[in-house]
Amino acid sequence: MTVSIPLVVLLGVAVLVAVRYLKLRLWMALICAVFGYLLAATTLAPEIDRALSALMDWITPGP
Repeated sequence: MTVSIPLVVLLGVAVLVAVRYLKLRLWMALICAVFGYLLAATTLAPEIDRALSALMDWITPGP
């Protein structure tokens, strides 16, 4: 799955809103980012990629 820039921007805005308005601490967001980075190097990465691709296909159906 290729992650598009708008998806990255949307997730970045969601994190910013969570930090600013939902009282998510910055260190908590950093821990989640590091966890995601490390999770990408595990054997679960292809399954997560397939699940995200299926979710994106479901949300934005093709022609």
